[in-house]
Amino acid sequence: MQRIEPGFRESLVDYLRKNHADICRHWFDDIEPSEIRDGVLRLVVREPVQLRYLQRCCGTHFTEAAQNVTGRLLVVRFVSPEDDAKLDVRGALTPPPEADGAERPAWLDEQMLLSPDYTFSTFVVGPGNRLAHAAAQAVAMKPGRAYNPYFIHGGVGLGKTHLLHAMCQELLRAQPNLRLCYISCDTFMDLFHEAVKAGRMSDFRNRFRNADVLVIDDIHFLSKHEQTQEEFFHTFNALYQLGKQIILSSDAAPTEIPDLEERLTSRFSAGMVARIERPCFETRVAIVKAKAAMRGVELPDDVPSYVAAKVDTNIRELEGALTRIRGFAAAMGQPISLELAKQSLDGESATRSGNAPSLQAIIESVTRFYDVKLTDLLSKKRHKSIAMPRQVCMYLARKHTRFSLEEIGGYFGGRDHTTVMHAVRTIEKKVDTDGKLQAEVDRIEQDLLQRSSR
Repeated sequence: MQRIEPGFRESLVDYLRKNHADICRHWFDDIEPSEIRDGVLRLVVREPVQLRYLQRCCGTHFTEAAQNVTGRLLVVRFVSPEDDAKLDVRGALTPPPEADGAERPAWLDEQMLLSPDYTFSTFVVGPGNRLAHAAAQAVAMKPGRAYNPYFIHGGVGLGKTHLLHAMCQELLRAQPNLRLCYISCDTFMDLFHEAVKAGRMSDFRNRFRNADVLVIDDIHFLSKHEQTQEEFFHTFNALYQLGKQIILSSDAAPTEIPDLEERLTSRFSAGMVARIERPCFETRVAIVKAKAAMRGVELPDDVPSYVAAKVDTNIRELEGALTRIRGFAAAMGQPISLELAKQSLDGESATRSGNAPSLQAIIESVTRFYDVKLTDLLSKKRHKSIAMPRQVCMYLARKHTRFSLEEIGGYFGGRDHTTVMHAVRTIEKKVDTDGKLQAEVDRIEQDLLQRSSR
């Protein structure tokens, strides 16, 4: 066993900030190194959501940092304070005793990963989202009693998912044993069809109808899926009658979702329906400052205003601009300044002049060309007829937008940046050797450019 030297955590985080700035967050400073035993470095994380996030997304990066800082072949293990205290004499974690058949809390479901970035404290409130934010806080304080259901809608990248994550984290913080189910509508539909095929509808219904809080993202994907709408209608009723909280997000208001059954539209509209608008200039400035602070990026006072004036679409575009500025500064070996920000974003604007295609336009063109469903493209299905169009989407998104690999992965069912990188490299190699694929990609790009120039 080896104790940790003073200053080790600072050296570890410093390495990450220099070599993997995109994953770094301000709360990394709260991680507490415990000890090194049998080649394993234990890092203690007190917040359960942060712990889960690190375990799922950051193990490789922290292991690399630990090996470089110590000069030893180590593996990093993130643990809770309770697990750290239960370390036995052999250096293995002693699992907590559980009754036979006991279920893990729903928030530990492998299909769900809450982001520690998305809390109420990091949500920037402005005129366009004030109602949605206030209602979300009320729901988190009084689930099932304040607003039920709570339906939040607005365009892509405006903060709907942020509020969903914030509510989930606040609810779990107040009630750690809460049976909270947070799932995308796409995954809900996939699980429903799998249950029908396997004859396991009882298990499917128990999973969702026994929840204390049901949170479903992108509920508009129920459009045109009659069987799934029927099942969700009964799930909704079962939870509502028991006073359980239902939280839904959508790109459109209940009455504007096409081919949605009237009885569902009526129920969605019965509680609080809150819309999130595009952020105004002052809100965009505050968002840029908040995102920079979260990532430990120092910005001169004039840079957030410049970025906010340059980008007026949504929060993801603002994040993309900040990522580009930070990357440009690192590549140039210069501190961030207004002049550097202008060089970075003006250069990007030049490559995207003439209304370059949006990510949504890319997805629409690819689904239309290959005749695949949007829900299949965003699902976890790996059949070649779905996987290849999905890879083309990611390739074109990387080529024509300024979204990071992580952000592109988020659009495609929460995939990580390594999956997107693999997809991009795969298509890059194939278009050089496969004339048919090259022609297909060229046709999609021509369609994109024609539509974006209209």
